[in-house]
Amino acid sequence: MGCTEAEWLMWLPDAIGAQHWKLQAHAADVRIGDGTLDLTWRTGEARVIALLRMPRLLVCFRFAGLDEAQRYTFMKRFDLYMQRGGG
Repeated sequence: MGCTEAEWLMWLPDAIGAQHWKLQAHAADVRIGDGTLDLTWRTGEARVIALLRMPRLLVCFRFAGLDEAQRYTFMKRFDLYMQRGGG
């Protein structure tokens, strides 16, 4: 993710939506129906392009007890919410 941990933590509740979740240090457990999503993250080295420095957060998604359609539905909303950019 091209963001700081502080930005990630601001955006995360809205990206998760109405799902029940619990925040821990560098992790979150999300309840999705009868399944779960375990999110973990750590700060990566900034990406440097010429004079631009973009922060990086390395995020791991681990789904359990969800079929492909459930994972897709969750990630579609999550990805759309987390997209940032200019136009």
